[in-house]
Amino acid sequence: MNSSAVHRLRLVSAPEGISFILLLICTALKYTTSFNAVPVLGPVHGTLFILYVVFWIQAWQTQKWDAKRGVLLFVLSVLPFGGIYAERTLAQEERGELRPATA
Repeated sequence: MNSSAVHRLRLVSAPEGISFILLLICTALKYTTSFNAVPVLGPVHGTLFILYVVFWIQAWQTQKWDAKRGVLLFVLSVLPFGGIYAERTLAQEERGELRPATA
């Protein structure tokens, strides 16, 4: 598989997942300490999430994934560590180690 849409999704999924975890940590720190990085990290995570969704839609259309695969990759974007798992799965799929689920 050599889809640029899948490659873009893979490249943005790990940073999106990491930014989500950092945002959760910064939110907890905001309410427990005087440290407040949420105004900076919030827009960064929001931008990465929007990119993830755009690339997810493009990849789903080009790869013709079944509904289960498409929904799984979206759900992973809203779970802590889900973006990291999505990146690893998409990397395996790109290398041909994992058979892509298609309709």
